[in-house]
Amino acid sequence: MIALSRAVVVEGKYDRARLSSVVDAPILQTDGFGVFRDRATRTLLRRYAKERGLIVLTDSDAAGRLIRGHIESIVGKDADVVHLYIPKVRGKERRKTAPSKEGLLGVEGMEDEVLLALFSRYEACKGEEKEPLTRAELYEWGLFGREDCTERRRLVLQAMELPEDLGVNRLVDAINFFYGKEKFEALCEKLFYSDKNE
Repeated sequence: MIALSRAVVVEGKYDRARLSSVVDAPILQTDGFGVFRDRATRTLLRRYAKERGLIVLTDSDAAGRLIRGHIESIVGKDADVVHLYIPKVRGKERRKTAPSKEGLLGVEGMEDEVLLALFSRYEACKGEEKEPLTRAELYEWGLFGREDCTERRRLVLQAMELPEDLGVNRLVDAINFFYGKEKFEALCEKLFYSDKNE
């Protein structure tokens, strides 16, 4: 598995699942053309691009090219964005009954060796590692599963300058990418007066 200092952007959930066994990084999915109308995803893309950089990996078809272009317009010309391209391989993914419109394999159909080769030059330096926060620790801070969790999460998201409708899993990814456990807990202590179990 390759640890990355940048976030990765893919088209769909199957691409995301495929890459999660190859790279250690937040993996954002556009839900195909959903990124055109999803404000929270657009905001996240801008934030990741500005602070840590993005690696965009879409399918090698017309839709993938259109999504790449839209991501570029969302984050701006000066953003730190790297585009990786999978080879054009004819075939169909195992879960599908027919090949794609252009008859090419997508990201989810690529072999490990191909994906590892694509990402290897972007491997993060070991000195950048931060202790990760777990979903259970997010629960301990009362950011989900409690009566007042919505308001607590809103305060945290506002302080972190993240979209207020961000889900728990995406929040954990963002915390671990931008902050790490220690910095996040210091923020929560400041916001919630250092009592996790109130």
